[in-house]
Amino acid sequence: MKRAAVVANPTKYEDREKFREMVRTEMSVHGWSEPLWLETTADDPGTGQAKAALAAHVDLVLASGGDGTVTACAAALAGSGVPLGIVPAGTGNLLARNLGLPLELDEALAVALTGADRELDVGIANGRPFIVMAGLGFDARMLDGASEPLKKRVGWAAYVLSALQHLQDRPVRVTLRADGGPPMWRRASAVIVGNVGSLQAGIPLLPDADPDDGLLDAVVLTARGWSAWLALAMHVMMRRHATGQLARVAFRELSVNVARAQPWQLDGEVVGRTLQLLVTVHQGKLCLRVPAASS
Repeated sequence: MKRAAVVANPTKYEDREKFREMVRTEMSVHGWSEPLWLETTADDPGTGQAKAALAAHVDLVLASGGDGTVTACAAALAGSGVPLGIVPAGTGNLLARNLGLPLELDEALAVALTGADRELDVGIANGRPFIVMAGLGFDARMLDGASEPLKKRVGWAAYVLSALQHLQDRPVRVTLRADGGPPMWRRASAVIVGNVGSLQAGIPLLPDADPDDGLLDAVVLTARGWSAWLALAMHVMMRRHATGQLARVAFRELSVNVARAQPWQLDGEVVGRTLQLLVTVHQGKLCLRVPAASS
């Protein structure tokens, strides 16, 4: 019988035993044996656990948590050929939402156990992998201000409340160079790089992003104050390619240099502060389990 490993973030479940029983039941229905159970920790959000799963020669790794858990598992599985299944349990779940993966536990397990495999690109930012988005500036500040207790109480609205505190932040001078081309100078509130394109509620931040086209997409956002952010939001919703507040670029290699250190994030996890973001793409490195009809 085939065997899977379940890498789960224990902070996302109020009743761990109920979760485990549901997983066991679904696996038994689909002819899988008892899974290998591995829980994430504060020091290791999933990479070490996924490596342990590879060492155990499992046929599938299930990442159960938020986008951070998925990314940590993907870092270990990229290039291995072992598929990654997603059982969403976070607040954002942006990869699952962008790829049309189910968010309910039973449906997500059914896809992971019976679906098809899709080869996704993996982004590398400052030497660290990401699957969804990386960025610096406003988005990292917003993520940093959305605490776990607040997210548990109000869900993704925690990010909105955090963002409101940074609408008056002053943009910073940035220099971007894509694929060795000429530099682009901007004053930016945020630079966001994506392997997929939509935010919560389907907001098309990077409408041309495709997770298996061998390219990454970046958008430079510039605004300060309520009126400027509202105008920028309209440009984003209208999918405009370039305005005084917005610029886009698709690339295989991108360097971003900023005039003063900015916070930066990978797939919803704030990493620290930096003066530079170096981003490349590794095409087709991650094998992801998706619904058979969408493969």
